[in-house]
Amino acid sequence: MIAQRPSPNRAFTRQDGIRLVLGIVVLVAVLAAILGSNLIPDPVRVGVGQIAPADIVSPRAIEIESQIQTEEARSAERAKVEAIYDYTPENAAAVADEQARALGTRTAAADAAFSALELTPEGRAFLLEGAIPDLSDEARATLLELTPERWIAARTEGARVLDVLLRGELRDTEVAATRARLPTLIVGDLSEPERALVAEIVAPLIVPNSSFSQDLTDAAREQRAAAVDPVKVSLAQGEIIVGKGERVTPEAYEQIQALGLDQAEPDAVRLLGWVALAILLVIPLLAWFWRFRPTFWHRNNVLVLVGLIVAITALALQVTAGRSILPYFLPTAAAGMLVAILLDATAAIVLMAILALLAGAVNGAGAVSGGSLELAMYTFLGGLAGVLTIRRGDRLHVFVQAGVAVALANALVVTTFTLLGEHDLTGLLQLLAASLVSAGGAAVATVGLFAVLGNLFGILTVFQLLELANPSQPLLRRLLVETPGTYHHSLMVGNLSERAAETIGADPLLARVAAYYHDIGKLADPLAFIENQAGGENVHDQLDPEVSAQVLKQHVAAGIDLAYKYRLPKTLIAFIPQHHGTALISYFYAKAREEAAAPYGGLETAEGRKAADAVDQHRFRHSGPKPQTREAAILMLADGVEASVRSLASRDEAAIRAMVSRIIDERVQDDQFGECDLTLRDIDRIREAFVSQLLGMYHQRIAYPQSKIVELESRRAAAGGEGGPRPS
Repeated sequence: MIAQRPSPNRAFTRQDGIRLVLGIVVLVAVLAAILGSNLIPDPVRVGVGQIAPADIVSPRAIEIESQIQTEEARSAERAKVEAIYDYTPENAAAVADEQARALGTRTAAADAAFSALELTPEGRAFLLEGAIPDLSDEARATLLELTPERWIAARTEGARVLDVLLRGELRDTEVAATRARLPTLIVGDLSEPERALVAEIVAPLIVPNSSFSQDLTDAAREQRAAAVDPVKVSLAQGEIIVGKGERVTPEAYEQIQALGLDQAEPDAVRLLGWVALAILLVIPLLAWFWRFRPTFWHRNNVLVLVGLIVAITALALQVTAGRSILPYFLPTAAAGMLVAILLDATAAIVLMAILALLAGAVNGAGAVSGGSLELAMYTFLGGLAGVLTIRRGDRLHVFVQAGVAVALANALVVTTFTLLGEHDLTGLLQLLAASLVSAGGAAVATVGLFAVLGNLFGILTVFQLLELANPSQPLLRRLLVETPGTYHHSLMVGNLSERAAETIGADPLLARVAAYYHDIGKLADPLAFIENQAGGENVHDQLDPEVSAQVLKQHVAAGIDLAYKYRLPKTLIAFIPQHHGTALISYFYAKAREEAAAPYGGLETAEGRKAADAVDQHRFRHSGPKPQTREAAILMLADGVEASVRSLASRDEAAIRAMVSRIIDERVQDDQFGECDLTLRDIDRIREAFVSQLLGMYHQRIAYPQSKIVELESRRAAAGGEGGPRPS
């Protein structure tokens, strides 16, 4: 509950370095273990074609290159490539020339027979009978009936057709079909039998000039396939790869293998990422505590509490990570509200910023996404609303107000992102319900935990202070019975401290309760203090001034021992030595100086002053430490002011103001406030608060005449009760 502002020249010491390193190592290790807890999953024991016994879910967002789908796409492209043949115009011309020569060879005997003019028809027929082999009987009969002129026409047409066919592309798969339709390709004035004859002569010479090339075809297909980009498949964190009861496809099994779900091996790279993230979050958090909250930084219990809250929140975020709506049910705002009550609001806001970044990272899988940004803002703004509303948490209705504020902030965040996103009304209603549950859970968790955590970690809470302020507390009862003067003094100091704390924005309840217990050490020797002597003999009259000073100083140590015996919170125990600081016990110091100077003619002589100056002032100073907080400084001033004003003969405003100013100025000049966050403006406000409070405590009473008092008493008696008016 007490925060101390940083010193602008605060140096980073070796002790700070050791504390920082230990804090980083421990907290980073814990966070890395929590965040990386799912990096060694149980292997998925299922194969292609088998039925999945449970949902197989992607543990993280990933983009993989699907070999199966890529190969399917490439196979489809290969199928689009037609067979490639080795045709070239040069090759076709060579084949045409070669077959033209073959035609000449095939028809050479017939050419000779028809060109011999001296032959008789019978002789020509004899020669033609075996001139062209492999002719059918009908074709041979047609050949025998030809005249030389008709033969020349038929042979010329055959050469033309052969040349036309072979100079264009003629694939080996087309040869048979070309030979079959050869008679239809022969034109001119040839008769049907003559065309059939030419077809039979030319048909054997029709050969392919273009053959299927497997090498060229394969090369073209591979080139087409290589142009296909790899097919990439994106999986979101928490996305179901194979549903329960579904059959595992090759594509799904490929994704399972890519994620390593079929193996129980840790994802070292991802674990390294979580370690890096933990370092990025932990170092700024601890550095902030060192720089801006040194009081918290040097308290192990505070650092352990903050680390515990971070670890528990991280565990909850990790357990719900990847679920679409479940993280929104988490009462993360409770973390900020607890820290605001137990420590302070600024520390709570810093902590909520760290937790918001953690929530976004855990649910966004390290990527900037709408979902991770929404959850980060949901976590931070909800926690901020709770911190701003919870204040001190000293009344139950404050927790209800904080819960309402958190619910409103959460609802606004989810509504905003729904409007910016997919406008999903059903999803919005679900998130609004989650917001209400989260806010209610945060309020309930804060109510139930802050007192427990305060007791567990030795952090003073409002409820503890209220309980300690109860007059029925055993220690306060002892003060009342055994040291009534000290008890009354403590109550008056409590009133002054509370008023001054309210004026400068310190903790008024803490200041009041600390005042109640600051002088409990006087229980060890009540009569050594004038307020408990009730006009009796003053023991210090018989003691040496230095001995008297030691007796007074002893009540500080006795008070600390008694406080530990009664198990007072350490925060309150710290006020016992700090309320005196290292202040001088001026009365006995002055008395010691007078006694030292007396043999030399008193302080008026040079020898007397020299003897007085030889008195060791440190023996008459309290051991300290000086006040470390504003509340402790207020208690020091209130303690001195109350005792001094009580000794005044006249308590009018001028006398009270003069005494208050003197006490405050003495403490300031004695540099008692150099280690606490108290400004000159604060001191002026404290001065005015003390004067105002003391004037109320020692107000002037009305001087009633004796006759008036008798009259009032008579009226009261006539009224028949004790409730009549009394003189004030």
